[in-house]
Amino acid sequence: MSNEQKPWAGRFTEATDAFVEAFTASVSFDQRLARHDIQGSIAHATMLARIGVLSEEDRETIVTGLREILADIERGDFVWSVELEDVHMNIEARLTERIGEAGKKLHSGRSRNDQVATDIRLYLRGEIDLIGAELRRLQAVLLDLAEREADTIMPGFTHLQVAQPVTFGHHLMAWYEMLTRDQERLKDCRKRVNVMPLGAAALAGTTFPLDRHYTAELLGFDRPAANSLDAVSDRDFAIEFAACASLIMMHLSRFSEELILWTSVQFGFIDLPDAFCTGSSIMPQKKNPDVPELVRGKSGRVFGHLLGLLTLMKSQPLAYNKDNQEDKEPLFDTADTLKHCLRAFADMVPHLRPNRDAMHQAAWKGYATATDLADYLVRRGVAFRDAHEIVGKAVRLGIKTGRDLSQLALAELRQLSTTIEADVFDVLTLEGSVKARDHFGGTAPDQVREAVRRARQILDEAVSE
Repeated sequence: MSNEQKPWAGRFTEATDAFVEAFTASVSFDQRLARHDIQGSIAHATMLARIGVLSEEDRETIVTGLREILADIERGDFVWSVELEDVHMNIEARLTERIGEAGKKLHSGRSRNDQVATDIRLYLRGEIDLIGAELRRLQAVLLDLAEREADTIMPGFTHLQVAQPVTFGHHLMAWYEMLTRDQERLKDCRKRVNVMPLGAAALAGTTFPLDRHYTAELLGFDRPAANSLDAVSDRDFAIEFAACASLIMMHLSRFSEELILWTSVQFGFIDLPDAFCTGSSIMPQKKNPDVPELVRGKSGRVFGHLLGLLTLMKSQPLAYNKDNQEDKEPLFDTADTLKHCLRAFADMVPHLRPNRDAMHQAAWKGYATATDLADYLVRRGVAFRDAHEIVGKAVRLGIKTGRDLSQLALAELRQLSTTIEADVFDVLTLEGSVKARDHFGGTAPDQVREAVRRARQILDEAVSE
């Protein structure tokens, strides 16, 4: 394509170098913004007609033409041109080709700078809504599983060593709480995404009397951006989304790590459905937890995009710079990766099969009720540090004789402290231990069921908003 055919050709006397033309083009990836670009253009044309810059006839012609182009794109009939650089100029050129002179009037009062910033925000707003829906779906299946496993006892760990008994339902509700914070961050991020740059033009605004509040209303934005320089150069919202996405992926990676450990022969706590695993090409016995492993690996990919976007923006002067063309691919990939990982988890979690006996045995082996014995002594007037020492000696005896604390004889325990009575065995069982933690946020089965009930109510309210 010669420079004469380019929309900015007037200033130039030489054709663009072919390599530079391909190197600087973004249409190969920003064409996915086409629907949002057309949505913004329809709103812009409607506003221009309202203020008298366009006639009503031109507006109708432009809107009809844009809708026909969108239909072509959705059918796969639209031919994208690298020579036209980006999604905006491809659509504008096709519009002018289709409807004639009216197509040339559409760009009045705007620039590609505010146009692309608006497109990205429209795109990201939609992606946040889709991701929020997948998060809620995952939360819902976690609640179902937590309720079902409210009485299932497993070891709770610190330092990956058995610490105290918990219920599997309680552990699942910890995952739920992590995702709740993610939902809150996304919701808050969306507020800053939902600000409209359109009308800022290149950087200084425009001489046309634009009604930017009307355009914002048409596009569902909360308000127009308050400063034209900031409007076209701001990518904070993209970085904030990448940060939110990174936190979600970090949480999914932690879930994945636990599932990978729990499905191993050494733990044997969980069996993953075959549909979410693969085998080995050489070892017939293998059943590999590929989905959790891949999600764990993809977390690094999203973290990298966050760092990339921060680096992209850190040295840019106001206002728009060509550097910002590099914001889209990491942003697109972040949203896609996150959606796919959430979908994989939401599909997989309902089919997790816990091995309740293995979980119970693992908790029993680790002297998980040692703290319960210390608490028992404290309630009978023993200072905690003294109680700690007494229990340590009891554990040492158990290790020496190969028995759990609950298997030690009352006489043996009384040799360590005469304050111990027969009722001590009520607190030394795993069931007694978890049942005793019957307070808000505790692991007791009744508390888990109550936590599920509260969470379902909140989740239902979020869905209905």
